[in-house]
Amino acid sequence: MTATAQWYVLIEEDTRVTEHVDGSELKLHRWMLVGTHPIDGDEAQAVAAAEDAARNYTPGVLARHARPGDEPARHALLTRDGTWVVLVRQRHRECHLRVSVARLMHSTQEKEAPPKSLKDTLRSAFEAPRPAAKPWAPPAQTRDTTAQA
Repeated sequence: MTATAQWYVLIEEDTRVTEHVDGSELKLHRWMLVGTHPIDGDEAQAVAAAEDAARNYTPGVLARHARPGDEPARHALLTRDGTWVVLVRQRHRECHLRVSVARLMHSTQEKEAPPKSLKDTLRSAFEAPRPAAKPWAPPAQTRDTTAQA
């Protein structure tokens, strides 16, 4: 595990899927990370880059249907926590974006287990499957029972 001080601008788009269930139309919204942009510099430069993205980023669904010279309507809102929420409209299409600044705190590389030998493969075919790995749980906290007396 490596500790870093790398800053990023993250761009998320609200992807909407319309489902028809029992004669009703359901509009399902889900935020999808569409851009992870590393920033060369400190937090202030990342904040400036996030503002620039909030002012200028065009979602793919609008860019695909845009004609040369089109500029969509845009409303960019800055929340108290520093995240930009952006509403972009062009003709009959509307998109929502979230642009935020993030600092990469930890990074690890993928590790693959060595391949099984033929003997291990055959043995596992006749044995019960291994139990699943334990799900993550927060570290146990120690309680100071003497301070409560």
